[in-house]
Amino acid sequence: MLKRIFLGLLLVLVALAAVVAVKTWTTPSRQLAVAPSPKPEIDLQAAAKRLAGAIPIRTVSSLDDPAANLAEFDKLHAYLAQNFPKVHATLKKEVVGQKALLYTWTGSDAAAKPIALMAHQDMVPIAPGTEKAWSVDPFGGEIKDGFVWGRGTLDNKGNLFAQMEAIELLIASGFQPKQTVYLVMGDDEEVSGLRGALPIAELLKSRGVKLDWVLDEGLLVLDGVLPGLSKPAALIGLAEKGYATFFLSLDTAPGHSSMPPAHSAIGRLGAALAKLEAHPMPGGIQGVAAQMFGTLAPEMSGINRVMLSNLWLTAPLVEGQLQKSPSSNAMLRTTTALTIVRAGNKDNVLPGRAEAAVNFRVLPGDTIDSVEAHLRKQLGDDEIKIKRYPGNSEASPVSPTDSAGYRTIERSVRQSFPDAVVAPGLMTAATDSRHFSILSDAVFRFSPFRMKNEDLARFHGTNERLAISNYGEMIGFYQQLLRNASGAQPQ
Repeated sequence: MLKRIFLGLLLVLVALAAVVAVKTWTTPSRQLAVAPSPKPEIDLQAAAKRLAGAIPIRTVSSLDDPAANLAEFDKLHAYLAQNFPKVHATLKKEVVGQKALLYTWTGSDAAAKPIALMAHQDMVPIAPGTEKAWSVDPFGGEIKDGFVWGRGTLDNKGNLFAQMEAIELLIASGFQPKQTVYLVMGDDEEVSGLRGALPIAELLKSRGVKLDWVLDEGLLVLDGVLPGLSKPAALIGLAEKGYATFFLSLDTAPGHSSMPPAHSAIGRLGAALAKLEAHPMPGGIQGVAAQMFGTLAPEMSGINRVMLSNLWLTAPLVEGQLQKSPSSNAMLRTTTALTIVRAGNKDNVLPGRAEAAVNFRVLPGDTIDSVEAHLRKQLGDDEIKIKRYPGNSEASPVSPTDSAGYRTIERSVRQSFPDAVVAPGLMTAATDSRHFSILSDAVFRFSPFRMKNEDLARFHGTNERLAISNYGEMIGFYQQLLRNASGAQPQ
């Protein structure tokens, strides 16, 4: 009897191994086969100098002071007009709200559905106390060692200027798009986009505009970041997570520290926060994450290919590994971040009030209501008051990969970055593009930056810089994108 059981188990294991092997090695590549696009004819050093010249213009946005640095935005507008004369002679320019820019490039076919390219003018400040950690003046616009250095090169003047360079070159070549192209350049993306991108979206909606697709900043061309993938991975964001902050407060009787109660305001709120952090919202390889891993699996090597090609069997193991990394864990679930705690003002006084803020990044499929329900359940203390941040926003809709927009972007990426594999992905941060869901069902997020793992911290961090060679690829990508959108052949 035992021998039969053993043989039966052995047969099951052999059959399982065979199924796994067949599934692993017969899953075809989903990569689009295209020829690389010709390199753009551009004076790249001159283009780099134009970008560098914009870095000293300190277009830092402020959440609390809408009037902050308005003169700097005027300087940037004048700088753009001076350096891209063909763009400003050909496209219609409008200033929306305070300093947001909307350019309209009229297409040759009035019946063709328009598209929009997005970037933003504003940038974050330098974190106080980190100025000396920079290798260069963060606002110097220095060109050094093959890079343009300074705050805004990556986020997001690099995208903005690459788009302008591409369109200036296209106009000079006699190109006119088939469909109307809108350039959307917000002035407050870093602090919500409510004063820039949202009014532009509402203005276009009031004019009856319905966009075929939209492309904003977003995911990157990641080189050496994904284990098991020898090629760079160019990820196109199909959606972005929502933003939900909740402010918590607990009021108790204040008192002398010599006679403390069994549970103080600090202790009660701290215990509740510890429980919340220990019990995150459920997640898994589903939705956009499943699309991404399904596309990347055939391009992987070794055990990574086996594991990702057989998620029907290996999902628990893969999810366990992904949860160990903050960046990959964020793709699987709505994340919980304890960001602010306040209580007390004297060492011998029991505070009567303890406060905290918790920030969730909401996975598509979850809602702010479901997040709040989870929050209340995990806190487990009905006396803790919960207040929503007014600027909260739901996760964006998931854009389709079978749309004209995704296919056009995918083709353009493959032509401009022929060494990279392309896959859909999820944007875990917020962008201005979330405001454009009222204009299109196909909103995508991709920035044509080549990034290694050690470079990712440069976004909003120290020593932000952009490789000049990569900047040339970016300009070529936007040129190719606009040609592909119009069905034109590269020149």
